[in-house]
Amino acid sequence: MTKADVIIIGAGPVGLFAVHQLGIKGLKSVVIDNLDKAGGQCIELYPDKPIYDIPAIPECTGEELTKNLLEQIKPFNTQFFYNERVDEVNQEKDLWVIKTNQNNFFKAPNIIIAGGVGSFEPRKLSLKEAEKFEGKSVFYAVKDKNFFKKKNISIFGGGDSALDWALELSKFSKINLIHRRNEFRGAPHTLSEIKKMEKEDKIIIKTPCQLEAIEEHENKITSISVKYDDGKIERIKTDIILSFFGLIMKLGPIAEWGLNMNKKTIDVNPENFETNKKGIFAAGDICSYPGKLKLILSGFHEVALASVECFKRARPNEKFRFEFTTSSKNIQERLGKK
Repeated sequence: MTKADVIIIGAGPVGLFAVHQLGIKGLKSVVIDNLDKAGGQCIELYPDKPIYDIPAIPECTGEELTKNLLEQIKPFNTQFFYNERVDEVNQEKDLWVIKTNQNNFFKAPNIIIAGGVGSFEPRKLSLKEAEKFEGKSVFYAVKDKNFFKKKNISIFGGGDSALDWALELSKFSKINLIHRRNEFRGAPHTLSEIKKMEKEDKIIIKTPCQLEAIEEHENKITSISVKYDDGKIERIKTDIILSFFGLIMKLGPIAEWGLNMNKKTIDVNPENFETNKKGIFAAGDICSYPGKLKLILSGFHEVALASVECFKRARPNEKFRFEFTTSSKNIQERLGKK
């Protein structure tokens, strides 16, 4: 059981700024995210796309914004729990208990849902037989690349993730890069490196084709069959399947927590961004209220106000005193400036 003052669901920009706003008030938070890293939509959807509406920053990418936010919250030594989805939320008196799909438990008087438009989940292979091998021989993300050493790996996908991992894993494994189209969508430099590895027979490219069948022996994948657009079927020796067909966004179990839902968003009180459940707050794209603007800037404002109410619930015997960071010795000490 991990205990904190606030459990933050979502490690996107709004969730990261929530860590800061809570930290300068002396509150301890933990962050849970379904992805394998911080950044949310900024990292997954537009890491290199310019953002122009962050105050005092004329232009930055999603990746740069994420790095700066992570740097800003370093003094608070916050725990992050990646690759975890919140499945259950239960109330114990004035506290909330969360259970994740990894069977981890968290307890706190406050929850801030900063999950953007919901959790990101991988778009899975359409072949039904692939399900039984998930987590054993079929993967949608790479957590430990050492697991994939000296294996016959078939990588499906045509974007940056598929290309980047094809290059990385080709250093010590045999790679088949399989895509349903002839064209790949990666960065020019990456595509150039892929072509180089192809000439050196370190990466074998199969296009345009799709997964047709999986063959197994003693519950282990031994080979796959791919079907080309002209109808030709080819059998490929394979130990591991890595699939990178992108992400889909799902609201997930949040819809079952008894919160007031407005289509796929959560209604909140704009005074403190609390939901209809005391101690559960929502900020960022996932919350709804009159005049709501889906901007990162708006999310920053929302968690700033939600953090005040979180303090009152976490420290019921203390009076909240608003202080400017420029003049408060307490805040400056928490930020490591003194």
